[in-house]
Amino acid sequence: MAAQYDSLSPLHFSCIMVNVTELSNELCMSLIHDFTKFPGRPGEQKHLKELPSLQWMHLAVVACGDRLEETLIMLKSAVLFSYRKLKFHIFAEDSLKPEFEKKLREWPSSYTKKFEYSVYPIAFSVGNAQEWKKLFKPCAAQRLFLPVASSLLGYASMTAVPYLCHYTRRTADKSQLVILKDVDSLLYVDTDVLFLRPIDDIWSFLKEFNSTQLAAMAPEHEIPKIGWYSRFARHPYYGTTGVNSGVMLMNLTRIRNTPFKNSMIPTGLMWEEMLYPLYQKYKNYITWGDQDLLNIIFYFNPESLYVFPCQWNYRPDHCMYGSNCKGAEEEGISVLHGNRGVYHDDKQPTFKALYEVIRDFPFEDNLFQSLYYPLQSKFLDTVHTLCGRIPQVFLKQIEKTMKKVYENRVIVHVGANYRY
Repeated sequence: MAAQYDSLSPLHFSCIMVNVTELSNELCMSLIHDFTKFPGRPGEQKHLKELPSLQWMHLAVVACGDRLEETLIMLKSAVLFSYRKLKFHIFAEDSLKPEFEKKLREWPSSYTKKFEYSVYPIAFSVGNAQEWKKLFKPCAAQRLFLPVASSLLGYASMTAVPYLCHYTRRTADKSQLVILKDVDSLLYVDTDVLFLRPIDDIWSFLKEFNSTQLAAMAPEHEIPKIGWYSRFARHPYYGTTGVNSGVMLMNLTRIRNTPFKNSMIPTGLMWEEMLYPLYQKYKNYITWGDQDLLNIIFYFNPESLYVFPCQWNYRPDHCMYGSNCKGAEEEGISVLHGNRGVYHDDKQPTFKALYEVIRDFPFEDNLFQSLYYPLQSKFLDTVHTLCGRIPQVFLKQIEKTMKKVYENRVIVHVGANYRY
């Protein structure tokens, strides 16, 4: 039985020097190590410094098609409120790479010093790349491959040295390597996510994982009788309502080293070994693509999942039929997820108002004057909707966050420089 999965077994490397002579594997791997840690050319892309991984918070996003602006606004919300330094891992189509670099260079230095970033091409290490790209939304399936994310040395490193280092599978020649191999944990979010409090707070959930948990997601719905999975799913899913993968915290080290129970063979399969056979088995029964596959995985491995409260992935479903996220009612929304395209139409103006205010906020301006007060004003025009009738749910956490940011930037700064 195991023989049929032999093509998914561990990778081995080979390395050649273009138009010259063959390099030793040792030298090749040294080059790979150096250039995957320092992707990009000077002035083109900010280098990721060799600091211990635990000193950084890693944020990953996948952007294809017309998602450039959404992604930038999401990154902006992350930088506005977070305390610790961030590393952005942006997986994007080739045509979007220069646009990301141009826009991020335009941000003021007071904010660019808070983060570093790298842009990677879309790549799928197993199965048919075209199938994966078309699964649900363009390129969304990339999130499944973050634990084993592969790339052609990033974009610029191929031009930085006169070498072509690549590895091959036993059954196929693929010019790829694992580019997040030194990242222990990361937070993946969809492009239509906005942070209303520091990423530091959601990052702290990693400390709450028990010995078997390796990922965290929020429920797809709070009420089973009106949830999508509980009514319509034709495949296994986690818990009573399934989980939503738009905000997913991952311990990549544990994911890479854990054999997963599954419905295909009696023994466990490693993450990369499991993905394509799982897709082949269920592809005619899934609707939401990669999210459905994640639900199937954690149905068979429930002990591996930590479940966020709903305020950490707050979507229109939590208020458009009436408020049903108790955590958000009590604490306010921590992470807003504007799925259903609500930032770009008038169906849910409360979500759209938050997106537009963060988009239009000038980086150096006063947060209360140029962000919070305009938001309050915009919310007055949304009271005709069920979501608009609970403005305190949308405002509570972001107001608290702004006060903390103000205290850190002004009160602490003034106190540190005060002389008796």
